[in-house]
Amino acid sequence: MFKRLVPTMAAALLVAGCAAANKPTAASMSTSSASTGSGSMANMAMTTTAGSSSSASAARSEAAAAGMSVDGIKAVPMRVLGSSDWQGMKITAQLMTAVPFVVYNGTSEHLVKPTSKTSFHLMVMLNDAHTGVPIPYAGVWATIVRGGQVVYDERQWPMISEYMGPHYGNDVSLPGAGNYQLSLLISPPVSARHVEYEHVWLSPHRVSMSFHWSPPA
Repeated sequence: MFKRLVPTMAAALLVAGCAAANKPTAASMSTSSASTGSGSMANMAMTTTAGSSSSASAARSEAAAAGMSVDGIKAVPMRVLGSSDWQGMKITAQLMTAVPFVVYNGTSEHLVKPTSKTSFHLMVMLNDAHTGVPIPYAGVWATIVRGGQVVYDERQWPMISEYMGPHYGNDVSLPGAGNYQLSLLISPPVSARHVEYEHVWLSPHRVSMSFHWSPPA
């Protein structure tokens, strides 16, 4: 049992699996644009996943509104960046306050801790659009560009969380306030499938969305 490192922000340790999720080639890939939000998040629906906690989300929002910080890390209001549908898979990108998480590779654990330069924790939710059930065994790679320059290009770990449920995520450090373009490369789930998923998600798919980032005051 790991000691909770940021109890005042109601955040728990996230435990990440270590399934293969290398960045695929662009040889066979579909592309779509997500519905996005920049300043106002009105009319933007958030995907609901099993294990999410409205009270925990409220606590994080209150901390952000109060300008709280722990170890130099300022609370960030939870925010949906955009969502898209790919053959019945709902892809939702959102951000929240960066928290420590543990990567477990099957034999050992590695603790990843945010620093004062960490902007936020990026979460990508993959859900069945009809049932809302999280979709595991996929690969997610996130690339963030500003002004034509790549400022972030990292794998998103498959994660489990008491508060957010299964998702894919990683901490992100951005160079400052501005307009950014987020590109998500979703690799097909590598698993046995029941027949309802026989003919979907068979090649990589890219989703793009724009967002504006301003560090918390």
